[in-house]
Amino acid sequence: MDPLAAVEINAHFDRFPATVKGAFVLRGIDGDPHQVRISEARLAPVDARGRSIGLAPTIVEVAPGLDVFVPFEFAIADLESGWYGFECDAMVDGTAGAFPGGKRFCVPWPRSAVRRGSVDVGKELSGATGRVAIEQIDCGGDRSTVHVVSDPPVEPSLRLSADGTPLPVLDAAVDPDSGAGTVAAYPLLRAQTLVRIELPGGDGVDVPLP
Repeated sequence: MDPLAAVEINAHFDRFPATVKGAFVLRGIDGDPHQVRISEARLAPVDARGRSIGLAPTIVEVAPGLDVFVPFEFAIADLESGWYGFECDAMVDGTAGAFPGGKRFCVPWPRSAVRRGSVDVGKELSGATGRVAIEQIDCGGDRSTVHVVSDPPVEPSLRLSADGTPLPVLDAAVDPDSGAGTVAAYPLLRAQTLVRIELPGGDGVDVPLP
């Protein structure tokens, strides 16, 4: 087995008003012991490369069936509104790789700045991978959610922008039988007036915001 696939590294944490406290949890998944050296850990915005959280280089032995915890703490009082996670660079048995932390947290936007409610779309986009019907957009405080029906029923790789500014996509989920699902992205702001939804290699649609 590839050494990088033999160990899982996930970030478990709690968010407080000014800090995030938690740990990278290392777990062997192949039944063998492994040596892991974490060289750097970063706070990772969804749409940009992260910045170091100052974790000292750490070497740990990961035994089968046991979790190993590498704690961290990071100040977040100065962060801009957005979604963030953690990631780290590590060597597993001498093989280097990058590990996304998995879990994310949100630094909220001001309530007065974000849109609320739903916007009907009712358009279909065609691309190299199939067709995607865009049904509506739900506007929330920490995300905008695009409701879709994908044919074939796979997660669509939609690109979203508002007034020409990209909206980072957070996640997508589609029912493998019906093709109905959602694509979640950064929230829409009250100051924004037009959303563009594109299927890479295919169509796009402009959606005016009321």
